[in-house]
Order: sequence, then C-alpha cells, then structure tokens
Amino acid sequence: MRVLYAAIDQVVPGTKGGSVHVAAVAEGLAALGHDVFALVTPGKERPRASAVQWIPMRPPLGSSHLRLTRSGAIADLAARLRPDVVMERYHNFGGEAIVTAKATGAIAVLEVNAPVVDHPGSRKAWLDRALLVRPMHRWRLRLCSLADMIVTPNSAILPPGVPADRVTVLEWGADTTRFRPGLDLPASFARPAVALLAVFAGAFRSWHGAIHLVRAIAALHSRGRTDIGAVLIGDGPELPRVREEASGVPGVLITGALPHDAMPAALAAADVGVAPFDIGAHAPLALGFYWSPLKIFEYMAAGLPVVAPASDRIPSLVANGREGVLYDPQHPDALAAALEQLTDPRLRATLGAAARDRAVRDYSWSAHCRALEAAILRARARRRTA
Repeated sequence: MRVLYAAIDQVVPGTKGGSVHVAAVAEGLAALGHDVFALVTPGKERPRASAVQWIPMRPPLGSSHLRLTRSGAIADLAARLRPDVVMERYHNFGGEAIVTAKATGAIAVLEVNAPVVDHPGSRKAWLDRALLVRPMHRWRLRLCSLADMIVTPNSAILPPGVPADRVTVLEWGADTTRFRPGLDLPASFARPAVALLAVFAGAFRSWHGAIHLVRAIAALHSRGRTDIGAVLIGDGPELPRVREEASGVPGVLITGALPHDAMPAALAAADVGVAPFDIGAHAPLALGFYWSPLKIFEYMAAGLPVVAPASDRIPSLVANGREGVLYDPQHPDALAAALEQLTDPRLRATLGAAARDRAVRDYSWSAHCRALEAAILRARARRRTA
C-alpha cells in the first residue's frame, strides 16, 4: 500500500513522545513493505536511515492550531502521490489530511491519542458553547465520521456513536531492538554512586509526577537509605520546580532533555523505571487514563521493573508483582516503599525479565504496526463490501 502519513506538528527526529511515535509508526509500516510518505516538521538532525520518504511540512508559524491551513498543499501532494491510505495524527484543530483522504478515495485513518470529547469543566467546551453552534465540537465529530478507521489506546476518549467496527484499540509501543537488557553503551551522564538507581524519562509536567520521585528519594535519605538515587531525564514547565525540590538531595541527577537515540544507553545505566503519574493533576484525565505511556513500554523493553501508581488502567499495562511494583498514590510513603522493596537484586531480575518478555510480546512497535496493517486491510475490505 502507498501510505501518506500527516503529522506536521511533530518534529522528526525529536525528543518528545509524539515525535518518537510518528517515527516508529512510519518506519514500522515501511518495514512491512509499504511505501510511506511522512509529513513532519524536520528536526535538527536527519532521521534514521529507513525506507520512509520524509517530506518537510511545518504548520504555519509553528502553531498546531493552524494545521488546517495546510489542506491545499496536502491535497496537491495527495493528487500526485495517489495514496491508498491517508493517516493523520489527531488534533482539535486538525483534519487537513482526513478531508483530503475522502476527496481522493483513500482509506482515512485517524490516530487519536488525545480526547475528542471534552472533560468536565473544560474551558474549551465553555467557549464552544458560548459560540452557540459549538463549531469545535461539530468539527471533531465530522473528523471522526470521515475516518474509515480510528486507532486509539482508549476508546473512552472518542465520541459516543462511533461504530465499533471502525475503532481499533492499540497501545503505542517501544523499539524492542534498540531498548533491550544488557546493553554495554556509555550513558550521556555519570551514574550517581548508589546501589539502586531509579530513572524517570519524559515530560516535566505536573501530571507526569517527576517531583514525587524526588520527594521519595529525599524521604528515603532522611531515614538513612542513601543507597537509593534517581536520574530524571526530560524537559518541560515543571523542570524548575523539580530542580528546586532536588537541590541538596544527594543521589539525584537531572540531565535535561536527551536525544531519543541516547535513551537506550540511559535506561541501561539504571535499575528501575519510574512512571509516577499524578492523574488528579490533569483535568482531562477525569475521562480516564487515556495515555499509552511510551516511558513504561521503553522501561519494560530495557528489562527494567516498573514502579507506577495502581491507578485507572495502569495495572492492565504493568502487572503488580510480575512486571513491576504498583503503589497506592493516596499513601504518602508508598512510592518510597516501592523503591525500597526493589533494592532486592533477585526481585529486580525476576520482574525485569518478565517486563522484557511482555514488552516484546505486547508492546513492540513491530507488533503495533502489524496490527495496524491488519486493521487497515479490514477497513479496505469493508469499503469494498459496502
């Protein structure tokens, strides 16, 4: 199949989860033998060598809110390429490629990893209602109706009434070839002199909970467990607050953002992967934990036991006592206790091996792309039958 993949607000290569996702899906579909043309904002470096044809296309002024104005350019490109499939990464103000898919007769695939429905108390919903005809709500419903297929990690974020046979529920994934146990590569940081090193990798936003890991390490040190430390990797608006909290806490290292290509070595330098999500700190998560967290899948692929809260659907992603240790986020000392439990190297080895096995089986990008390919073929068959 010839696939046109529109993700123009994602930087490839880049350090953020969206960038990693887009690159992995494009490369995974190309590895299955499809001709993939991916529209992205180009990063500072060249993408990894692959069969993907990367086409630079930025949203105007760098704003994802202006993506729709690229509709004409994408329509012209689609007329030349004549794709069988047009995929678009969903955005509230997007739709530039889905509309083109319908005009060209291509199968329209909408990737949805953010809520299409409004969460309780949404200011966007209030503004939409103030405009009387609710234009944003109507446009989002139209995008879903135009899609032959929607792929999402959680159908709860889709509008009611989307036909079930159009929805494919898939977790995102990890590159289980690049992220694996036993890597002998130098990390881009000097490991703190601790027996157990926990790693946090991701966005420094309140609901990602990096500050909770720093507080747990501080609590452990206050009662003499100076053998436990942490490295925190990433960037975001919470970073200054986390740095301030970590000031004076021995064994805590904050690196800032690292290139994604540096992450396999970074995880190999750690013993435990921590995903201390604070669901209550992000209002849209009142709809449910709709994330498909790349950090968790990459920890597991690297053979690290996962420490995360036993909240919402996280226990379905990581089995407590089998692939990691899940803690009660309502208990103030629970994260520290989970880390202390994992100072047992035999327990870490057992959990880490099981985490790796599950990542390969359930969370690899290759498995994701095979399932995505099968779903697209089903959508094409439905189209022909209809």
